[in-house]
Amino acid sequence: MSDTPQVLLAHHLKALKLPTFLREYDKLARQCATDAVDHVRYLLRLAELELIERERRMVERRIKEARFPAVKSLDSFDFLALPSLNKALVLELARSEYVLRRENVIAVGNSGTGKSHVALGLGLAACQKGLSVGFTTAAAVVHALIEARDEKRLLRLQRQLAGYKLLVIDELGYVRRTSRFDVPLSQTGAELLFEVFSQRYERGSTIVTSNLPFDEWTSVFASERLTGALLDRLTHHVHILEMNGDSYRLKQSKQRQRGTRYGDTSDRSPEG
Repeated sequence: MSDTPQVLLAHHLKALKLPTFLREYDKLARQCATDAVDHVRYLLRLAELELIERERRMVERRIKEARFPAVKSLDSFDFLALPSLNKALVLELARSEYVLRRENVIAVGNSGTGKSHVALGLGLAACQKGLSVGFTTAAAVVHALIEARDEKRLLRLQRQLAGYKLLVIDELGYVRRTSRFDVPLSQTGAELLFEVFSQRYERGSTIVTSNLPFDEWTSVFASERLTGALLDRLTHHVHILEMNGDSYRLKQSKQRQRGTRYGDTSDRSPEG
């Protein structure tokens, strides 16, 4: 019978979905008794532990739902290696206030300069702020849209893409490839991708990365009219990150070659 209160308490805490309370209440009670902490401060500490753990689980869930190909923070980005990038602007964007204002971010620059890393870092920062984030490449989302249209579930996918507080579309410029050449999207693919941007216009934030300058986006959409309408929506409320510089991947390759020669195999730096 002496165990009845503990059994009931455990049952009630599980029903109330307070797992941290359940796990910590006894240990914390002993600690507070030793430190002569009153019951109000004891309950306050328990509540704080529950909130911290709930916040951690929420961030983990947001990250999982975002489907990042890798979890990368801006802390690991080498800003010194890319002088063209406005570091102050990136750090400001990491506060995620632009998402609340439904503004967009476009990272433009040649291949291998870390555009994907910055996009992933900003996406992670938004998750940590409790915002819903989705990540995809342009090629993957076009494929998914065409497949959804063929299977008569396009509306559901469009609603999902429109519903994210922040949608990251990586690698616009590599949306369709042959073995030797980049070629434009089909008319259907271009129109479906345009519709994604259109549905998010002033309703949610979108991050786009591209190795193509704006005047070459027509090579992807194969239509000046569609490209113009897309840029009009994307750039209405936008922060542009200029990311031209030496390729990290080329630099890494050279460093690895030198490192192998001298016994140093260290490796670090962003992708994209």
